[in-house]
Amino acid sequence: MMLGYWYRPEATANKYAGQWVLTGDLGYMDDDGYFWFQGREDDVITSSGYQIGPGEVEDAILQHPSVADVAVVGVPDAIRTESIEAFVVLKAGVQPSPELEEALRNSVKSRLARYEYPREFEFLDSLPLKVTGKVLRRELRDREKRKAGLE
Repeated sequence: MMLGYWYRPEATANKYAGQWVLTGDLGYMDDDGYFWFQGREDDVITSSGYQIGPGEVEDAILQHPSVADVAVVGVPDAIRTESIEAFVVLKAGVQPSPELEEALRNSVKSRLARYEYPREFEFLDSLPLKVTGKVLRRELRDREKRKAGLE
């Protein structure tokens, strides 16, 4: 476990609740006592009162044979607080279309709850990645906030 943030004692103190370290991971325990990882606190999408983990939505979209990679984030929505937007990298030779967007929505709707499907799609050549290969969802969220004039 880390001893603290380098020269940032106040940031270190904010990561503790008594003796407990706050990791920023969210999850829940089901009725059978199993723990389920929901996502990072800053990645969880709050839409119409529901908390939605981006990972399960991404997994549902990745099931479609046209999709090479995907990242899902919550974007500002005046009615829902946030709505779901999917940033999709298509496989070589596949072109974006309204029909493909609808097929991707239906892919999610057939696997998850009806409120978890993306309302918006953006097709990209690549996703922004950390050096570790993890998607930089914050970069995608910030980009959408700038487009909406919120930053």
